[in-house]
Amino acid sequence: MKAVFYEKYGDPDVLQYGEQPDPKVGPDAVLVDVRASSVNPVDWKITAGYLDAALPAFFPVIPGWDVAGVVTQPGPSVTEFEAGDEVIGYVRTDTVAFGTFAEQVAAPVRTLARKPKNVSWAEAATMPLAGLTAFQALRAVGAGEGETVLVHNGAGGVGTYAIQIAKAWGARVLATASEKNHEFLRSLGAEPLTYGEGISDRIAGLAPDGLDAVVDFVGGEDWVASLEHLKSPERVASVADAEVKDRGGRYIFVRPDSADLLALTELVEAGSVTPVLAESFPLDRAADAFRASMEGHIRGKIAVTVGAQR
Repeated sequence: MKAVFYEKYGDPDVLQYGEQPDPKVGPDAVLVDVRASSVNPVDWKITAGYLDAALPAFFPVIPGWDVAGVVTQPGPSVTEFEAGDEVIGYVRTDTVAFGTFAEQVAAPVRTLARKPKNVSWAEAATMPLAGLTAFQALRAVGAGEGETVLVHNGAGGVGTYAIQIAKAWGARVLATASEKNHEFLRSLGAEPLTYGEGISDRIAGLAPDGLDAVVDFVGGEDWVASLEHLKSPERVASVADAEVKDRGGRYIFVRPDSADLLALTELVEAGSVTPVLAESFPLDRAADAFRASMEGHIRGKIAVTVGAQR
């Protein structure tokens, strides 16, 4: 099969495009013909070797954890999916070797759910890691009906999902972004706040009665400043700063979860959540997709497409 791979850690220049062995399908996995994947910051961080202490790599490594595609071969113990099923997945395992930037991937069924019927392959591929991160962070802080939730980095890949999920759950949503993205945040249903110096005063202006929950998808000082407005100090979660645990909050490293992913699919099919696709690159230009992601300031997610699209 054709795949993107690297034989040593480094920047996007180490990525190669060429032939790699076809995946082997274990008893609890299915073979998926990949239609699209997407780029997450963790992808280029792993490629650079930053997570080697936690996730050992077996070279050559095929990067990528997000997938949208079609099941072609269920493993012998699989009852959840059949050949022809359209699926999405957050295909993370405890080692780094066989990722989703390829024509095929062997995906454990615990990482998969059915693909929403009303979005494209590229849009569906943006859902798993970013959507699950937002979903699990909001659940960790107990965001719900009638509450005021602050989302830090609302215009990013995870933030766009968090805004829409929180709105679907009945919350009022405030979100930080640069001023050029304020209208975009309003289109998602959030009340925008400019990040940076003076943010505490701006929060007080929009939420004089305080915040019920805070989710942080960027790190830095803003989420710390927002804590003085948080009614219950434990109702904060961050994916970017593990020091949140020292303040009684939750540090989130997203987990594969079929039930959560199916819940996200149902929100998308209901029209409550719409994937925000910033740009798509073909598989052989995955290095360019990495570079675009590393530049930052992207609204939504970058997809990598494989094979036939619709």
